[in-house]
Amino acid sequence: MSDSIYDFQMPMSSGEVKDFSDYKGKVLLIVNTASKCGFTPQYDGLQGLYKKYKTQGLEILGFPCDQFGHQEPGSDSEIEQFCTLNFSVDFPLFKKSDVNGKHASPLYEYLKAQAPGVLGSKSVKWNFTKFLVNKDGKVMGRYAPKTKPEAIEKDIEALL
Repeated sequence: MSDSIYDFQMPMSSGEVKDFSDYKGKVLLIVNTASKCGFTPQYDGLQGLYKKYKTQGLEILGFPCDQFGHQEPGSDSEIEQFCTLNFSVDFPLFKKSDVNGKHASPLYEYLKAQAPGVLGSKSVKWNFTKFLVNKDGKVMGRYAPKTKPEAIEKDIEALL
């Protein structure tokens, strides 16, 4: 298990590998996303936060995931196109990845260990689970899928 979020490297939807050490000093909101989910309209809220706070040091990182109800069936390029056309998303989108199970990405294993869910459960329950990371790389919180991005704006502001 890694000691820091900055130890990770993850492939972006473009195929480029992103070194998380590039995010040192930034506040991160890491979200597992899906294009065909009841929570998909949260892309609007995420993009709104990104637009409002990007210059102050907020990065939103989207991780498309097809583990919940087959709600992200598209390819990485189809997902990126969907997000751009429908929600004007310009925050980073990563390659589609698993958040639970034996093929879960190491990043998500780390996040779940740092911020367990209700009653200490580790698994991500559904699309649009959000993890908030402070400027020092410490996981500060985990938010349920139903928690709208706007509802965590005060927590983000406090970390910026």
